[in-house]
Amino acid sequence: MGLAGVHNSTEAGINAALARRLSIIVPCYNEEQVIRETNRRLLLTAEQSSMDCEIIYVDDGSTDRTSEILRQLHAADDRVKMLQLSRNFGHQLAITAGLEHAGGDAVVLIDADLQDPPEVILQMLERWREGCWDVVYGTRIHREGESFWKLGTAKLFYRLINLLSDVPIPLDTGDFRLMDRKVVDALLSMPERDRFLRGMVSWLGFRQLALPYNREARFAGTTKYPIRRMLRFAMDGILSFSVVPLRMATMVGLAASLMALIGSCWALVIRLSTHQWVVGWTSLLLAALFMGGVQLVCLGVVGEYVGRTYWESKKRPLYLVQEQLGLSLPHAGTTRLVDTNRCIR
Repeated sequence: MGLAGVHNSTEAGINAALARRLSIIVPCYNEEQVIRETNRRLLLTAEQSSMDCEIIYVDDGSTDRTSEILRQLHAADDRVKMLQLSRNFGHQLAITAGLEHAGGDAVVLIDADLQDPPEVILQMLERWREGCWDVVYGTRIHREGESFWKLGTAKLFYRLINLLSDVPIPLDTGDFRLMDRKVVDALLSMPERDRFLRGMVSWLGFRQLALPYNREARFAGTTKYPIRRMLRFAMDGILSFSVVPLRMATMVGLAASLMALIGSCWALVIRLSTHQWVVGWTSLLLAALFMGGVQLVCLGVVGEYVGRTYWESKKRPLYLVQEQLGLSLPHAGTTRLVDTNRCIR
């Protein structure tokens, strides 16, 4: 083959890579103030990507005009698609619904609040097109407009979960990422209900790359993660990827038993050496209260795991769809042949 043939073959390979389909999944909950601007920037990003693109908005039971606006956006551009859930199922299940309906060779997850700049998607696509990476996830190097409390608890959470989990989870990351189709299919094969997607993607393995970026302030509206939801999300992450809390409960029980044995031996020694019993009703009461508290905490830890097993055993659907626009049946379980050795340098 001559040089012209090699050049044409390389150019054809690059054009084929550029022609791949991109799916962008955007979970929404009461985002009427920002959704039009989000859509404008995502469409601009889609045009710059040189790919056949679909933008899937998942309305997670919004109570404002989010679904109405999404219908208008769909009517204006058929690349905009909507999946409206029957109620608020939660951020992670809304993303799962979008993943099951996405048909792209590359799938991007991004929130609607514009804290994660849509323009970073182009950088993710560039690294994915090299053929050397299956997951490109965003790592926050600066978080604008967030309180000291939010920043501190986020840093503590990621370091705590890495301390407890057997699966290393990248620090200071969210769900903003690009995934290859084979990663999406593997992720959808995991049916658990209490989903911690960033941890699940880490568990899958594959070739993953961190892409540093600056996180912007929320464009409009308020956060959908108050303290109660943040604590619930943190518990889902820890309990879904670690049995260390159970082991800690066992260790605390063993330590308490050892302390009781030492105390009993000490009381016996005092009795035999001085012919007096150890006195002190206050110390006995405090010891009883301490042991009762330890038992209740350990029972609560066990109960969290048992409760999750109970909900999993019901095998209810993860979500219910009330309305969909521009989407066909879910793509869950589909497989596609992907050349894992392509690497354009």
